[in-house]
Order: sequence, then C-alpha cells, then structure tokens
Amino acid sequence: MKSNPSPRITTDVPGLEKILHGGFLPGRSYLVSGGPGTGKTTLGLHFLAAKPEGERALLVSLGEADRNIRNDAASIGMALEGVVTIDLSPTAQASGQSTYTLFEPWEAEPPDIRSRIEEAFPEGPPARVFIDALSQFRHLVPDTFQFRKQVMSLLEFLTNAGSTLLFTSERGSEADEDLQYLGDGILQLDRTESGRSLSVVKFRGSGFAEGRHTVRLSDQGMSVFERLVPGEHGQPFVAESIPSGVAELDTLSGGGIGRGTVTIISGPTGVGKTSLGVQFMREAASRGERSVIFSFEESLATIRHRCEHVGIPLGEMMHDDSLAVESVEPLRYTPDEFAWRVRREVEERGATMVMIDSLSGYRQSVRGEDVVSHAHALCRYLGNMGVTVLLVNEVGSIAGGEMRVSELGISYLADAVLILRYIELDGEIRKTIGMLKKRTGDFEKTLREFDITWDGLKVGKPLTGLRGILRGDPEMGSGRAFRGSADNGG
Repeated sequence: MKSNPSPRITTDVPGLEKILHGGFLPGRSYLVSGGPGTGKTTLGLHFLAAKPEGERALLVSLGEADRNIRNDAASIGMALEGVVTIDLSPTAQASGQSTYTLFEPWEAEPPDIRSRIEEAFPEGPPARVFIDALSQFRHLVPDTFQFRKQVMSLLEFLTNAGSTLLFTSERGSEADEDLQYLGDGILQLDRTESGRSLSVVKFRGSGFAEGRHTVRLSDQGMSVFERLVPGEHGQPFVAESIPSGVAELDTLSGGGIGRGTVTIISGPTGVGKTSLGVQFMREAASRGERSVIFSFEESLATIRHRCEHVGIPLGEMMHDDSLAVESVEPLRYTPDEFAWRVRREVEERGATMVMIDSLSGYRQSVRGEDVVSHAHALCRYLGNMGVTVLLVNEVGSIAGGEMRVSELGISYLADAVLILRYIELDGEIRKTIGMLKKRTGDFEKTLREFDITWDGLKVGKPLTGLRGILRGDPEMGSGRAFRGSADNGG
C-alpha cells in the first residue's frame, strides 16, 4: 500500500502554501535570497510563528539583535513564544555575548554555530530553524572553501536531525552565489518600481507555481498573491445565450451574449456603457445568479444613484446578494492582487458574471507591465470557469473619428463587441447601439437608436435610410426616409 507523504511545513504566509503546493518539505533546507527591504526576515518570522503550539523553534541571528527582531515581530502581530534565539549579531559581540570580536576573519575564531545549537538543544535541534542572514557568516571565515565547508556541515547536521531549515542571504553578494547551490530550494524576493515579488527558483522533491508572484508587506506581515495561470483552472458549464431582458437588444445581439465569453462594451464617456452592462446583470439576478462589478473609476454611491434613476434597482440587488460592487483603487493593487480578488468572488462566492469598469483603470493597475498578458490570463481564467465577462472600454472621440474598439490592443480577446456611439441628427445629439462582432452565433448587422430613460434602457428599431452613422454625422441615403427611434416603442 502506498504510504501517505510527509505533512508539509507551513509558514502561515497567506498565498505562499498554494505556490509551494502545500508548504516546505520536512527535513530540507531552503534559501531565501533578496536585497534589503524585500521581506526576507519577515518570511522567516512567519515560518517560526507558524510552529505548532507547545513546540520549540530556533532563530540564529547573524545580523540583527534579538531584541530588535522580537520587537519587529510584535509590531506585525507575531508571537515568538517558544522560539529560542542564538544571537550572533554584531550588537551581541560588542556586549561580549559572542565568541568572536571585530578582527579580520583570519585573526578571529568564527562562531561555532553547531556547538551553540547543541548547547541550547542537548536533545537535538528543533523541527524549525531560521538563520538570518547566513551570508554574513562569509565575513567571518578566511576563504570561500572554508565558508562552503562549514555551511555544508551545518546544513547536513540540521537536516539529518530532521529540522526544516530556512536561511537568508543578501542577493548579489559573493556568499549568495555559493549558497544558491547548497539548499534544497531557493525563494527569490525582489523589489522594483512596480512592487515586490517572489519567485521559486528551485524546489527539490516537489512541484511549485512558477513565475513572479506579487508580495505585499503590511502591518500584518507578508502576503503573496499567486500569478494567475488560466490553464490550471476550469469547471464544466453549459454554453448558452444570456439575454439582456430588453427584447430589441436581444434581437440585435442574436439572443444575447454567450455564457463563459468575453464581451467588450465600447463607447465614449456618458453614452451608457455601465448601465448597459448592469442591465445584463439585472436579468442574471432574475435567474438567481450572482454578478460582480469591479469599478476602477466610479464609487458605489455614484453607480447606485445613476442605475436607480434609470429603473435598475441596484440597492435591492445588492441587498439580495445577487450583485456586488467592488471599488478598486488602481494604483493600490497589482494585477496579481486584483486577479486574486476576482478569483475569490468566483471560487468562494459563486459569481457567474463579472464586469470590469473600465479597461483604462485596469491598465493603471498594471503599472508598466504587459497589460495584454494580464488581461489575457484573467479573461481566459474566467472563461474556463464559465463566467461571463463584460469589459467596459471608453473611446476618446465623442462622435466620428477613427473606428477603434480598444486602444489597448486586446480586442482579440472579445467573443463579442457591443458599440455605443453618439450621432448628431437634425441638431440633436442621439445615441446608437450595434453589435460589431459575435463568435458564438449570428447577430443583426444594423444600428439601432439607444436611450436611457426613467423606465430603463430603450432600444429602437433598426436605423435605415441613413449612412455615415459611425462617423457621427448621418445623412440620408438611397432615397429612403429615416425611421425608428427608441421612443416609438420599437
């Protein structure tokens, strides 16, 4: 009979266990490499604080004084009760607590870390050991050979005793290059203008989630947000048409939009893009489905006021939990963090329709990264999960100008495109709606007049006898009279 694998060693860092496919393997050694301020010590403190109640753990500090580390841990809500510290920091040596002094490496005897551990734990090392930062030890030995020899001996002593060891290193240092080859795994922490990230470079004996994952440091410690890989997610669903509840719009769109597809709603400011999207969500609520709006530009109060003044009961839908509205500050969240918020709504709360309002706001959250790749991953994930996606895109021109669905180059993601435009007719500004694309079926190739009234959305009959509508300056053509409006009941 096949034996169960050994339980993983967890860190209680939100999101990290998922990336490590459950956590660290017991009895292995792992390097955490990174520059200053990337979160190396914070990760180690999580690792120590996650020990089971009643067990002991060990912190060997070669850089920071014990009291400073414990104060830092307390500031992020971590209790280090049961954690024994061997303080080999420069502060400790200056007060006479260390076995070495400030001489050149070849003039001083380096600390015997193993003996200090055996002295503190005569029964054998504890299950969790954190050494911060082991790269500092390189300054206390005469050459690279001695450094490697002593580190290898220490790692072997601890792992043979069953300890799981986490040790840190300053990235880019001479010692860091040597330590890369000695551990069973490497976690690399980085910090750039776009934020902090974590990458798993090596992880012997286990799979892991590849790529750069977002790291967030806060007053609660560290959180990691897994990079979204759409192919790893999916669930069965029925590919069916989703109506809007407006008969003329459903006729125009060939029965509605497809479940599990992506629809771009494109148009200039104020033309009714958000209201159109919420109309689909209102109809979904009548079927008992749940929808979510992620608004990058407008507050909940603004969206609610506008919708309820056109006959869409947004407050009632939110009270029934058939709709949630999430206001998103684009400069606060990275794409990985935003994808995590979306996944939580889908996987934990059962959302079947998601609207991102708007793409320009989403682009700001990407902050210099490739917006197309992130949008592609998010939309493909939602499609695999059977979630219908509405992407609101604002075009710059009020009327006329170049006909462009999106300035971001992501129109290829759309299974359907609904276009809203202003036109000037007889000195009056009017709105039109049309469907430019639909992969999942046929649709009407005409434009219709579109209006937003106190009683809801109104869609008129096809606009015939006109040409130049997309330019925003229609004129009579083919000798036919203009007919059809959103006010004539058609």
